[in-house]
Amino acid sequence: MLTTTIHVRRARLDRRSGDGGCPASSAVRQGHFLLLAIGALLGFGLRLFAQASDFPATEGPNQSWTVITDSKGANVNPARIIESHSENGNRAIDKKSSEIHRFDGNFEPYQDIERETLELDPATVRTTTRTFGRDGNGTKILVQIIEEEKHILPGGGSNVLCITSSPDVSGTLRVSRREITETKMIGNDVEETQTTVMLPSLNGGLVPVLKARESRKRVTSDSVESQKTTLLLDGAGNWQVSEIRQATTRQEGTNRTTEERVSRLDSEGKLVEVSHVVSKESESTSGKKRSVVETYSIDVPGTTRDGSLHLVERKTSTERSSSTGERATEQRVEQTNPGDPGSGLRVSVLVDGRMVPGPSGFQATRTVRLRDLNGNVGIVEADTTRSDKILTIQVQQTPAEKP
Repeated sequence: MLTTTIHVRRARLDRRSGDGGCPASSAVRQGHFLLLAIGALLGFGLRLFAQASDFPATEGPNQSWTVITDSKGANVNPARIIESHSENGNRAIDKKSSEIHRFDGNFEPYQDIERETLELDPATVRTTTRTFGRDGNGTKILVQIIEEEKHILPGGGSNVLCITSSPDVSGTLRVSRREITETKMIGNDVEETQTTVMLPSLNGGLVPVLKARESRKRVTSDSVESQKTTLLLDGAGNWQVSEIRQATTRQEGTNRTTEERVSRLDSEGKLVEVSHVVSKESESTSGKKRSVVETYSIDVPGTTRDGSLHLVERKTSTERSSSTGERATEQRVEQTNPGDPGSGLRVSVLVDGRMVPGPSGFQATRTVRLRDLNGNVGIVEADTTRSDKILTIQVQQTPAEKP
């Protein structure tokens, strides 16, 4: 499988997303790395959402670019993705068009996503995302609109309103989801976020179906604690806690450790710890970065629950950068073998990447290896990236050189 891909993260667009924003914002925060592995197995449908470069680009001087992605594979219908980005003053337009290969050898449009980001003032950003599909005759039709407006409040808080609409059988847009997120600062060290999700009811109109409360507190100068409680309606119409996420992050120089514990209701209505994730990130003076994420769960593939947490997955990522801006990455995913859960973890996904910047853009390669159902590890995807986007080279400084 040969793919040409690019993914550019922009601080301006990240600003409007915010925690607890639209459904798309939550999806961005999920690890695209595992989606890539799943997409390699399931084909084009998921691969549309898994196309993300392992080399996040530092914003360069050119704010307009276009990239064409061609995907080919022995067991996958060839596909093409065309992405473009442009800016004009306080407005940014991002477009993504997906095409699939027809039997006659030509490509036909499959899906179009258009996102407009408008900075109304220094404290307000409005983002509109339109998704288009194709009907049986190949005509372009609107299938969804997501409108998000974020207001930055004095003192560091924010309000985010996200409305998702879809056309009904007559083509009239109907609101299918409404999400309100309010964040406020409680003093200098505590931040609280309230989120309410509303969906259509049987009697018409929108009714709350989910509420979430999250607090983030700086305990010391190098540690932060957070807790997020999710509530759902029970059969009697009362709000009931369904999940609690507790996380602690500690920073020691260039090393950071994060522990997250998740508790959910069991069949008896009691909160039980179901997972424990430990993330460790480190960076050496030479610029080498390393990340290890270990996931413990009460659900082990191939076994029944015994009430204890077991190590079920380990993700290891490394990144090396040179003084010329060249970057090399390695990613490894180890998981439990469902056929022999007692044998420990085994490698399921391997990813090797390399990025080389140049005066007129950059080039990158990535190779993905995946373990199949027979236990064999083989190449499932080889990506080649070419872009005219100019990257800013950041020279790594030793601690003594840093201001």
